[in-house]
Amino acid sequence: MHGATITQCPEPLQVPGPIPALAYSLTLPAAPRSAAVARIATASALRAHGLGPLTDPAVLAASELAACAAKFSPSEAEIYLSLRHRDDALHLVAYDAHPRHTHPRLAAACDARRRASLRVLVCLVKACGGTWGLGPAHEPTGGTRTWVVLPTQETTAFATVCVDGPLPRLDTAFRE
Repeated sequence: MHGATITQCPEPLQVPGPIPALAYSLTLPAAPRSAAVARIATASALRAHGLGPLTDPAVLAASELAACAAKFSPSEAEIYLSLRHRDDALHLVAYDAHPRHTHPRLAAACDARRRASLRVLVCLVKACGGTWGLGPAHEPTGGTRTWVVLPTQETTAFATVCVDGPLPRLDTAFRE
């Protein structure tokens, strides 16, 4: 930069109007490390949208969904995580490449294994007054869809009034 003179710093970017609705989607490799990426991305998105009080429960939910999706997908596949805030609730959805079984007993056994993998998530959802479920992904590639809905008010109350005080910062506590 010979001859260039900088006389002042550029003004910070000012974005007019309200913050847009939270709506993010991530495509991640079906690998255990994807849970860490899901944690960091979820925490950043919530803070950027002024939803900081939801961060710890949402980070835990996103991490559990991503870890389970990676566990049940072939290693060369991808998983998909969606994060939305609408109707005063946080909606998280994970899609994995594990096809739904057509045989009823195989499907029941696979669902039982998946539910066992999601024990922590189920406890969190229950404590926050939310809902969750799993079923076939209605995508051309098939697979399984696992979803969580965390009501904003109940989830915020859960995050701020715990037995031993506030939850530890989950987005930094589990970084590798």
